Amino acid sequence: MRQTFLHTVSGALDDDPRLALVLADISYATVAPAAQRHPYRVINVGIREQLMISVAGGLALAGMRPVVHTFPPFLVERPFEQIKLDLNHQGVGAVLVSSGASYDMAGAGRTHQGPGDVALLDTLPGWTVHVPGHPEEARRLLLAALPGDDRVYLRLSAQANAEPQPETGGFRVLRRGRAGVVLAVGPMLDRVLDATATLDVTVLYAATVRPFDAAGLRAAALTADRPDVVVVEPYLAGTSAHLVADALADVPHRQRGLGVRRDRELRAYGVPADHDAAHGLDAPGVAAAVRAFLRLD
Repeated sequence: MRQTFLHTVSGALDDDPRLALVLADISYATVAPAAQRHPYRVINVGIREQLMISVAGGLALAGMRPVVHTFPPFLVERPFEQIKLDLNHQGVGAVLVSSGASYDMAGAGRTHQGPGDVALLDTLPGWTVHVPGHPEEARRLLLAALPGDDRVYLRLSAQANAEPQPETGGFRVLRRGRAGVVLAVGPMLDRVLDATATLDVTVLYAATVRPFDAAGLRAAALTADRPDVVVVEPYLAGTSAHLVADALADVPHRQRGLGVRRDRELRAYGVPADHDAAHGLDAPGVAAAVRAFLRLD
């Protein structure tokens, strides 16, 4: 997904003079040819992530469309005050594109892990959040975001589903069942389909999680025998719980959030698959949690 993004945005810089790409060293070597073609619209601020967001805010105030890219802890967590003040408070937009997801770079340790990014952006109004599950979805979502003036977060991952899903404008129904609803977000889809292959559940897919497709979730839940919902997210467990509750506010229901665990910090390196297993986000872990929660054992 990262290479797809860099190739796509490099081409877009050739086509749209309003675009500017702002980096903090990460990926600069890859876009160096674009920087040679557009030296005033590819800006590398070095390892100054707070400045990176402030520069984006200034560009937006000047009528430009800034695209800002680095790893999630350095794009959302470290410069969060600048996101709050230089983008939201100023009423301007930008496209923030992260790469690395929650723990793609597990071997780099906790400094490069960012499972709290979507939950943190949820504290600010007006953000569109895309979590593509395939490089082609990432390309489409990026191209759709570039012409606008709104605030967009595109969360890219090294983990991906085998095939892209078509655009639907909301949550896509991939399987219908009666025992409950399982919502798979982005790169969680293939393992959710594997985990629920023998279960009588509805499976929904989301590549865009903000705005949250409350109508789509509600329609799926109300066609089940029990309107119980499991959301499988590749970031902090329960990040979308408040939106599920809002969507079903007048419907007695149960919900369970599967994601990166909140009760303790996983102090480990290894590879992403090790972290998936530790958080119960591999196919066996998802299957066990869904079966237990929906009482399918």
